[in-house]
Order: sequence, then C-alpha cells, then structure tokens
Amino acid sequence: MDARPAGAPGLSPRNVSRSVGGARYGGRPRRPSNAATAAQSTLEGTTSPLSTNAASHLSPAYPDRAPWGTAGKLRAWQQAALDEYLKREPRDFLAVATPGAGKTTFALRIATELLDRHIVQQITVVAPTEHLKHQWSEAAKRVGIGIDPTYSGSSGGTSRDYTGIAVTYAGVAAHPMLHRSRVENRRTLVILDEIHHAGDALAWGDAINEAFEPAARRLALTGTPFRSDIAQIPFVEYAPDAEGVRRSVADYTYGYGAALADGVVRPVIFLSYAGQMRWRTKAGDEIAASLGEPMTQDAVSQAWRTALDPAGNWMPSVLRAADRRLTEVRKSVHDAGALVIATDHFAARAYAKMLRDITGESPTVVLSDDPKASSKIEKYSESESRWMVAVRMVSEGVDVPRLAVGVYATSISTPLFFAQAVGRFVRARKRGETASVFLPSVPMLVQFANELELQRDHVLDRKKRDDDMWSEEEDLLADANAEKNETDLGEFKFEALESEANFDRVMFDGGEYGLAAAPGSADEADYLGIPGLLEPEHVRTLLQKRQTRQIARQRGQKAGPDGAPALPAQERPVVSHQQLLSLRKELHTLVGAWHHQSGLPHGVIHNDLRRSCGGPPAAQATAAELRARIDKVRAWAAGRDKQR
Repeated sequence: MDARPAGAPGLSPRNVSRSVGGARYGGRPRRPSNAATAAQSTLEGTTSPLSTNAASHLSPAYPDRAPWGTAGKLRAWQQAALDEYLKREPRDFLAVATPGAGKTTFALRIATELLDRHIVQQITVVAPTEHLKHQWSEAAKRVGIGIDPTYSGSSGGTSRDYTGIAVTYAGVAAHPMLHRSRVENRRTLVILDEIHHAGDALAWGDAINEAFEPAARRLALTGTPFRSDIAQIPFVEYAPDAEGVRRSVADYTYGYGAALADGVVRPVIFLSYAGQMRWRTKAGDEIAASLGEPMTQDAVSQAWRTALDPAGNWMPSVLRAADRRLTEVRKSVHDAGALVIATDHFAARAYAKMLRDITGESPTVVLSDDPKASSKIEKYSESESRWMVAVRMVSEGVDVPRLAVGVYATSISTPLFFAQAVGRFVRARKRGETASVFLPSVPMLVQFANELELQRDHVLDRKKRDDDMWSEEEDLLADANAEKNETDLGEFKFEALESEANFDRVMFDGGEYGLAAAPGSADEADYLGIPGLLEPEHVRTLLQKRQTRQIARQRGQKAGPDGAPALPAQERPVVSHQQLLSLRKELHTLVGAWHHQSGLPHGVIHNDLRRSCGGPPAAQATAAELRARIDKVRAWAAGRDKQR
C-alpha cells in the first residue's frame, strides 16, 4: 500500500532509530498502574486498571516471547506507528504489517492509550474467525483490558466486568444494527483485524459500514493488503495513481522485506516438487503430464489436483521429505513443529494417516467445523508434538510460533491466501531461525514464492485481474469459444490415476538452486539437511555449495530422474503462461507468413512442422518445441531448409 503523502516524517520504518524503547510522553501525568498489577489481576481472575506500561511490556510478538533483540520494548515499527497515530489522532488508521510483526501488540497499545485518556470508553474487536476472538481476548487480558469473546447477537449484552467484546465479521453481518447501537451509546474504538475480510462479500462490507460508521475511532489492521477482486474495503482510503486507478492508502506500512532486514521474521526456504501425473478427464481421455511443465490453465489445475490426491505417490513422497526436514530443524530448535494445509476434510484425514505411518505419531487434525478446533490448536501450540494438519483453519491470523516447516497441499491459488499461509511460519523466536515450505512446482506458486517481498495495494477500477497470470489466455479462449458457439462445461471433473514426485528446486532470497532429483536420493538429502539455525547469508552460501556438489555428482549424466536435462534451477526456469502464449503467437504469425509465400494451407504447414520437429499440437507443445518450430519456419523462409 502507498504511504500517505501528507508530510509525516518517520513513516518508513527504515528511518526509525533502532534504539527507541517504550513510549514516553513529556510531562503528562500517568495513573500509577504497571505490568505487575495487570499480571496479578490476571491470576486473580479479574481485570486491572488499564496499563499503558503493561501494554509496553507485552511481548512485541504476542503470544510468544519476543525474538532476539526486541525484548522489553516496542519494536521500532510499532513505536514509529504509535508515534504517528498519537501525533495525528485520526478517526481512521490503517496499519499494514507483515504476519508475525506484532500487529496485536501495536493495536492493544493504542487501545490502552485511548482508554487511559478517556477518548474512548469501550473496545470492539472484529476478527475473521472464532479462534482469533479468543486469541485477542487472551492478549487483552495481559494488559488489563477485559474482552468478552463469547458475545453474540442473540444475547445482546455482556458483563460490566468487560471493557469490550470480540466478534467475527460474519457475526457483525448478522446483527449490524445491534453493533451500531453499541457504538452510538458509548465512545468506541473498533479494531478491524485483517480488514480485507470486510470485502469478502458485498453484504459483509455493507454491514461493517452500517455497524461502525458512528464509532469514535477505527483501527484497521492487515498483513496482506491485496485482494483478487475489486470490492471496496470499508473505512479504507483510496487515492488515484498516475494512471487514475484508485489504490488503497495505508497510514503505516511495515512489509516483509523490512521485517526480514530487522530480524523480526524468519527467512523462508521454499522447496518445490515436480513429478509425473496421469489423470482421466470427463470426456474419458487419459492425459499424462509433468507437474511444472508449461500447460493450459485446465491442464495445470488437473495436474496439480492429481498431485494432491491422497491415492497417489506424490503426497507421501513430499510428506516424507518434509518430515526429514523437520527432524533436521529439531536438532537446533527442539520444539519445532510442522503444518500441512489441506484442501478439504477428506484430504486432511488422509494426510494425517500418511503422517502417522511415516512418523509413528498421530498428528493433530484441525477441521473448520470442529467445535474443539481452538482448544486443539492451543494444545498443539503448547506441546512439542511434530505435526498438525488443518483445512484453512490455521491459514490466517492464528499464531503457533513454533511452526517451522509447512506443506502447501491445497489447490487454492490466490496470492492473498498464499501469503497468509506462508505467514504462519515466519514468526521469529530466536536469531538464525529459518522457515521451510514445501510446495508443488506450479508456475503461479513459484511466482508467489519469488515475489514474497513484493508489497501490493488493493486496486479498484481494475480492468483485468492483474494477479491472474492466466487472464490474457482466458480472454482469448472465451472469444474462441464464443465464435464456435461452444457450451461452457465449467470445471473438469476428473479421476486422478497416478502421481510420482521428484525434487525440483529450492527458492531462497530471490535465487533458485538445485537439480532435479529422485525422492530419497543423496541429492535431495543435501537440501533437506540444511541446519535449522543459520543466518540468511550462510543459507545462501550453503545452498550454492550444495548445488555445486550436486552438479559435480551428476557430471556425465545426460538426464535427470524424469528424463529432463539435469540443469541447475536457474538454467531451467518455470516458463510462464504468458511466455508460452507469446511463443504460440509468434509461431502462428510465421505460419501465416509462410502460407502466403508458399500457398500451402495452415494445417499442412503445422503438420509438416510436427513431422520435422516432433511433439504434440501447438496448444500442448512445450516452450522448447515451439522454439524449434519457429526456427524451422524461419529456415524454410531463408532457404536454408526445404519443407518436406
């Protein structure tokens, strides 16, 4: 998001001194409350007088202890954002901070300030999930603010012992006038956690507007301020850019890149896996393809879902690799945990059985409709057990700081969900920790992984889905279908027949490393065995050394495990669909030109190209096959070769 242009020095966290501590305000008298009073009242089951001092000493990374170098004070970005808020005293304030940076601590510090100054009389926290309501309540209790996480529209009231309530976006949508009445009767600070959810549905946005428009203060928080749609997010300011497109404007932004430089979050090592897939389409055709190869959108989707199918061999191979990685990490971080993010309940239970067979230990399974989900997450967080499997439940906002290894085993492909999922693994607890995330070699996921540090705005007036790498081809296909009068059959129904996995590459800090390798091989083990505690520069050095050793080991081998050339990752990039589309357009242009020169029909020319160069029709051809045909047509035109 863009920073506000209004001259407010210190908006960039890079301009903030790293030595700043808790907030100090010249000469203004304070009430005599402290962190010890808040802690004692918690033990006694009551809420203490409000304590800005207690808020100052809440861990910057609540609910876990502060990471290296931050204990006992607000982080630099929290202090700078707090100073900006107190200087301007705005009615609306949007803070964008990467997952794991400490948004909860920042928000509660503002809450204690406003309550202490009698600017507001009560708090309303709006969160995406039931679990997060309870998490907010626990955090608030530590600074002497009583938040009722059980408040519901049906009850209509809460105990006078509470200073505020915590509700979900769906709960507000069900009873907007009830919440409007609460904020009209008493001056209220409304904390909108993960504010982008207010744009999930038109009804939700309207309800949030209706309920909290009269609020005295509104504090919006988000870790991923971008969406795939163009639904306007309530209480977020938009300003036109140079092209007149309206973009969201944040009051304070603290992105992943800055947080990584400050040591606030862990660097992420992405390990991608490819492999051979085979499935049967709705029409009864059997298709075989290699995951990671350039394909049409439908083919990528089906190959991806085939890989995730529990009946195949791809998921067991990846889970075994992830468990070996977890074992290595636990040599340095003894309580490190791992999480599989699954697509649905059936897959989650199947993956849990695989992990039980692999480890001999039953993982924690968290399903979205399980009434005990919150207690299971809390129990897992406090234990030292190895694995948890979840369906979306832990994809956003839920804090389990010991998670260090993840498996992205879902077919959800939005950049918003991907960033939130990866955010579960980046919360730093000690210096040198890294996160490891396993994912399929799907072009859009590889793109998201390489763009992890990219900050995005929420854009209105979008003409095309800018984050959708397939949009250009989809438009062409839609036009073609319209011309041919074909019926839209919707999403393919398919049967996954077979899947095999192979290690593809490692992505770290903008670089790609590794050669294709078979599961269980020494080459794969080199990358799984990277120590769990390393500084980022040492990770890069080690990855380069591992790749050099792997190249030396495979010297003299002509092909990798799947028949593909054994090239380093940076020499075999995942080809984007836009690149394929460009190659097809170039080929069709050259074929058209050769048609006019030779008088031969287009179909005959394409068939001769396939006969000369090999490979399937142009729509299924790889980038290398398309380039070979382009070169062949040019050779015909230049007289260097003759068409047979």
